[in-house]
Amino acid sequence: MSTTSEPARPEAAEVDILEELKAELAQDLEEERPPHAGPLAQVGAGLVTLVLGLAGVVLSLGYGLGSLTQPGPGLWPFAVSVAVTALSVAQVVFGRRAEDTEQFTRSSALTALGVLTLVALAALLPVIGFEVPSLVLMVVWLRFLGGESWRMTALISVVTVAAFYALFVLALSIPLPRLI
Repeated sequence: MSTTSEPARPEAAEVDILEELKAELAQDLEEERPPHAGPLAQVGAGLVTLVLGLAGVVLSLGYGLGSLTQPGPGLWPFAVSVAVTALSVAQVVFGRRAEDTEQFTRSSALTALGVLTLVALAALLPVIGFEVPSLVLMVVWLRFLGGESWRMTALISVVTVAAFYALFVLALSIPLPRLI
């Protein structure tokens, strides 16, 4: 006589209900997705990021790579740029057959806005320091891209910039351009 009991098996009716719920959920998710992007969009996206990756490689070499024991300022951007370049090549070669891609829509503009704010941060950083551009970046991302309330946006933005100041300027003594 066995003292262990087998796990209870679901009834056939329960299995049918679960399968119906899964099918409904899959259909709901499919209805919410934007239309599928074609192979041309895949290759185009891969080529754009390939150009950005190669530009990053060239620019990071100009900063100097240093060595693994004494890394130069260009080593980390170089490593990231090489990864972006390799993934972009893979996208161009293999991405044409991807089935889970989406066409660009109006909401794709949010990504472009996010990139533009990063470019603005990089441009303003040496001119007016990191505090104000970082605060503006956080506000744009949280309030306008993320839809947070003004109260949460203000709180998170100020606390984040203060934490970065404390970490990078005070604790690590990194010479960032600053107001003060």
